[in-house]
Amino acid sequence: MIYRICAPKKLRGSISLPASKSLSNRLLIVKALCSAEINISNLSAAEDTKTLEALLAADSNPLDVGHAGTTMRFLTAYLSTLNKTSVLTGSERMKQRPIGVLVDALHHLGGDIKYLGEAGYPPLQINGGGIEGSEITIKSNVSSQFISALILIAPTLPNGLTIHLGHNVVSHAYIEMTLKVIRNFGITAIEKADSISIKPGAYAGGNFAIEADWSSASYWYAMVALSEDEDAEIELTGLHKCSWQGDSTVADLFTLLGVKTTYTETGLVLTKMAVHAQELGFNFINCPDLAQTLAVTTGALGIPTRYTGLETLKVKETDRIDALKSELKKVGVEVEELKVGEMTSFPSTVAPASAPISTFEDHRMAMSFAPLSCILGEMSIENPGVVGKSYPNFWEDLRSVGFEVKEV
Repeated sequence: MIYRICAPKKLRGSISLPASKSLSNRLLIVKALCSAEINISNLSAAEDTKTLEALLAADSNPLDVGHAGTTMRFLTAYLSTLNKTSVLTGSERMKQRPIGVLVDALHHLGGDIKYLGEAGYPPLQINGGGIEGSEITIKSNVSSQFISALILIAPTLPNGLTIHLGHNVVSHAYIEMTLKVIRNFGITAIEKADSISIKPGAYAGGNFAIEADWSSASYWYAMVALSEDEDAEIELTGLHKCSWQGDSTVADLFTLLGVKTTYTETGLVLTKMAVHAQELGFNFINCPDLAQTLAVTTGALGIPTRYTGLETLKVKETDRIDALKSELKKVGVEVEELKVGEMTSFPSTVAPASAPISTFEDHRMAMSFAPLSCILGEMSIENPGVVGKSYPNFWEDLRSVGFEVKEV
């Protein structure tokens, strides 16, 4: 399927953003580990969260996570604490995404996990219930989700858990989010420069209202930045200035790219202002999910940019750096990968794409490229249904503010 997206001349509207998938998934694991009642409101409707919720309630094998990377990592640790044998698998792409660092850590703690295919990758057979160790050293430059998975189960271990971190911790903001979640439910966690210590204890019950998703907000920032409507104004509800999400830095980033953020009682309002950046350099080590949005936006604005901290992008739903290189080239933007985790884009005048944008089964590719319709008039995007992974109503929300979105 291909969608053709045509942007409106006037960009106005109010959008109720989806709930944070990252917070939702962490809360579902805490709820599964808690014997008291936890009431979660505004749970994400993203496919990843629905998959995790369904698999936590399932009593069958195998458990198939599909493309949901967070679900694979969190369930690997969670199932290791249960007194049963589980088989955990996923899509063909999931079977190419490494999980050896987490499995090695769980083995060190007494876990019994076997690879059913290539060593270091799913599918897994998890013979749960044997974890007793209380201290681990883990590589922290591959995925913060491995560390978050261990943090979430740590209070249930007899002696808690101390995690010694290696150098170059990636996506540290997501680790901080996980620590805030467990502390919210009564767990003591002590963080030092190179270690995290979680005391044993029972998760307390309670209520939790999940805020909207800042990474989903980034696409609307891009639309305002690229819109030719000088009076463009988009209201985004459900966001908080004091957020637990590292992606909230998008508000500061887009100040340089011509978008003003005004906070309100219910969220925020985006309006256009002057573009301040003549060139840009940014380290995405704590917010890798913003990299695609920024790459497309700065490319369209003709701002030369150097991107660092992209190490995790090569092991996401697709190799996102290769995907950006190939698809930005279609609109005339050249991207060069300098070394692992670094790339640059060069100033250019964007032109209509030579072919529909390929999404590579990656939700963020579809949503990052859609705003180009604001500057090019229209865009064609393949496999638009991938947005369901994190933002199921994305295309409907575009239609609600005047975009024409049609299947061709």
